[in-house]
Amino acid sequence: MTKAELVNTISNKLGTEKNETQKVVEAFMQEIRTAMFNGENVYLRGFGSFVIKTRAAKTGRNISKNIAIEIPSHNIPAFKPSKTFVEKVKTKVPVEAK
Repeated sequence: MTKAELVNTISNKLGTEKNETQKVVEAFMQEIRTAMFNGENVYLRGFGSFVIKTRAAKTGRNISKNIAIEIPSHNIPAFKPSKTFVEKVKTKVPVEAK
């Protein structure tokens, strides 16, 4: 599902204008970004958490020059779904055979 499809679905369910729903979705995402830029985690009960994880420093390799490079430790945004969310996906979404 894309952001446009999400906006369309929410707009239809609530009976609101698509442009108003678009503004709400954009504002929601911006608030999550702002909180994380300020070093805060965002917790949404029953859905999940947007958390900041720290990746440790490590040695990498530039394969084109065949030299080792040091990759410094850095923070990344991550999403951790709630236990109830994980359980519902496990029970409702069928596993596709490959």
